[in-house]
Amino acid sequence: MAKFETFVIFAEMRTGSNLLEAALNALPGVTCHGEAFNPVLIGYPNRKDLLGVTQTLRDSDPMVLWKAIKQGDGLNGCRYFHDHDPRMLSKFLDDPKCAKVVLTRNPIESYVSLKIAKATGQWKLGDAKHRKPGKARFEAAEFEEHLEQLQSFQIQLMNALQKSGQTAFYIDYEDAQSVEIINGLAEWLGVEARLSAMPDSLKVQNPEPLEAKVSNFPGMEASLARLDRFNLSRTPNFEPRRGPGVPGFIACKEAGLLYMPMRPALDASIRAWMGKIGGLEEGFSQKTLRQWKRRHSGHRSFTVLRHPLMRAHLAFAAVLEWDSMFETRAVLRKSYKLAIPDEGQTLEAGRHGEALIGFLGWLKANIANQTSLPVNALWATQSALLQGLAQFALPDLLVREDRMALDLAYLAQSVGIENAPEFDPTDGDVAAVKLAEYWTPDLEAAARECYPRDFMQFGFGDWKRAD
Repeated sequence: MAKFETFVIFAEMRTGSNLLEAALNALPGVTCHGEAFNPVLIGYPNRKDLLGVTQTLRDSDPMVLWKAIKQGDGLNGCRYFHDHDPRMLSKFLDDPKCAKVVLTRNPIESYVSLKIAKATGQWKLGDAKHRKPGKARFEAAEFEEHLEQLQSFQIQLMNALQKSGQTAFYIDYEDAQSVEIINGLAEWLGVEARLSAMPDSLKVQNPEPLEAKVSNFPGMEASLARLDRFNLSRTPNFEPRRGPGVPGFIACKEAGLLYMPMRPALDASIRAWMGKIGGLEEGFSQKTLRQWKRRHSGHRSFTVLRHPLMRAHLAFAAVLEWDSMFETRAVLRKSYKLAIPDEGQTLEAGRHGEALIGFLGWLKANIANQTSLPVNALWATQSALLQGLAQFALPDLLVREDRMALDLAYLAQSVGIENAPEFDPTDGDVAAVKLAEYWTPDLEAAARECYPRDFMQFGFGDWKRAD
């Protein structure tokens, strides 16, 4: 039984995919049908059809062409770039009988090669005497966009293969010119044929070093030095993904306003404001919320961003005070030695700052999925909560807690509410001991250690300054 029924070469422009295709086509029993799903052409330039399938027919139903490719004699496949027909990507990735060959090249090399090809109009070279010389001019913003596209597509491929338990044959631009590696690829594909030499129909177009191919090479060096190639500034995120939490959404019955709370939320004051506008509607399912949206044309949705230190303070207060947190208190007290008083007792006066710093230290590990307790929505990052909301719909406005009166007035105006009631900015700190009573710079530093992603994403300053 054949190991694979089809194959796809995941590549990009100027990565050597023409040469790799030529090498595979030189193997008896193997056929690569070019860029079969390139929206600009079908297979190759100046072709009207491929295997009897016209470009118009392919565009209306790409599976017609893929079925024609699969039905060919031997092992058949094609090349696929990140900007080819997106309908086909899942067809390739979800099929374990479709072999995945991933061809890569140093991004700066592919970028320079692409610039030269566009400048000279020469995309293939069969003989060096026909070579058109040219140089590229490096543009930093253009290269960063090029790099982002390549990296995003590679991550998408890798994640899809990991989730489905598949593997790909990875091959680099230089490796694609090695007959030994091409024969290794043939072995992996389950093809018996082997090459004795690489096909000589194509030649490397620009074999010179980058310094000779880039007109502003010193400027390119300076720009690349500023790029964070290893993503050193990235904040790792191991937090579990969250759902949208639709049952907790609150809407106005008579107006098109929808509140998407992120706990611990400012429910009381927002409910009061929305209730004055025309009553409340809640307890939604996704179906009933869609019905509400259809009834309220021009609706606007919002959520409220709170300072991470305030959220941690309120979450800790919930842990200390809520009956439903009984088991959580026991685990934190016994397993993690946090300053959680025994049941029926309260935290000693003056110890809230020390206790919250300990809790923030534990939160940092919990959010990184390193503790025995799951990440509760009360202390999850607002970044993760927003991603959860986005699974249903993104809010139209991220309201800042420190300017709620202005933002809510704007929302009311945007849905046509005349003379909207003033928002009562009651204190959102509902804990028994207020944060302002024990705030210290050490608490601020601990919050930044715990929630670096939220501080970076939303530009929070110190809570004390905002208070």
